[in-house]
Amino acid sequence: QLASVGTFQVLKLPLGFIRVLEWLQLFSIFAFATCGGYTGQLRVSVDCIEKASSNLSIGIDFGYPFLHQVSFEAPMCEAMRRERVFLIGDYSSSAEFFVTIAVFAFLYSLMATFIYVFFLNKYHENSRAPLIDFVVTVVFSFLWLVSSSAWAKALSDVKLATDPDEVQLLISACKDQTNKCGSVHGPRWSGLNTSVFGFLNFVLWAGNIWFVFKETGWHKGASKLAAGASEKQGGTFSQQPYNQGSFDQSGSYNTQGNISQLSEYSQVGEPTSYSNQ
Repeated sequence: QLASVGTFQVLKLPLGFIRVLEWLQLFSIFAFATCGGYTGQLRVSVDCIEKASSNLSIGIDFGYPFLHQVSFEAPMCEAMRRERVFLIGDYSSSAEFFVTIAVFAFLYSLMATFIYVFFLNKYHENSRAPLIDFVVTVVFSFLWLVSSSAWAKALSDVKLATDPDEVQLLISACKDQTNKCGSVHGPRWSGLNTSVFGFLNFVLWAGNIWFVFKETGWHKGASKLAAGASEKQGGTFSQQPYNQGSFDQSGSYNTQGNISQLSEYSQVGEPTSYSNQ
């Protein structure tokens, strides 16, 4: 199918069109741009009995790769002493894995689209190229599913770990009821939530598996076997002779050869007899 169209017309086929979507798609760009380039901030306040030790706006900045040794300084409400507090959790592995898959998938889609457009004939002539393309597509589909699931779980944990109410529990001064701690504002998640489009990448890559499989020798070999079997079966039916016969009243079938052997028929009040049977 690929060899029967022009070089640039390959983009009109599902195989080439989906590759272009995988390359130019906003889903993949959102995946590594919104996740890898995200920075957030939350602020909490600590109002000590000793007003000189209070800090009513403690800024906590975090971003990719998410809570890897993120810390801030908070007052201890004891003679101007301060402490360094670390946020709980390290979700850098899930974030880095998700961004890595997004980047490599983007680059492979770019390379595959370039081959479809400028080296279409060689792609079709080489039996290994469609097979490699099929295997890589299956692998990336699986990796998109795994990385998107891992990152979705990590994103939920990041939101919980950066909740201002949860962060206040980490500050020793907030454990003393004589001091007052509060939340100034929480982080904005609108940009980071866009990275969940990774699941749409899985749907797109998984849907392309069938179109890539149709270009492999496995599918073409199965199609040839099915076509050969149907032709052979059709030829067998066409070679079978058709013999016209007759049915008697008892339902038995008599061919013309048997009829030609009848030489005499007599009916003289007795049952029917065949003298030359």
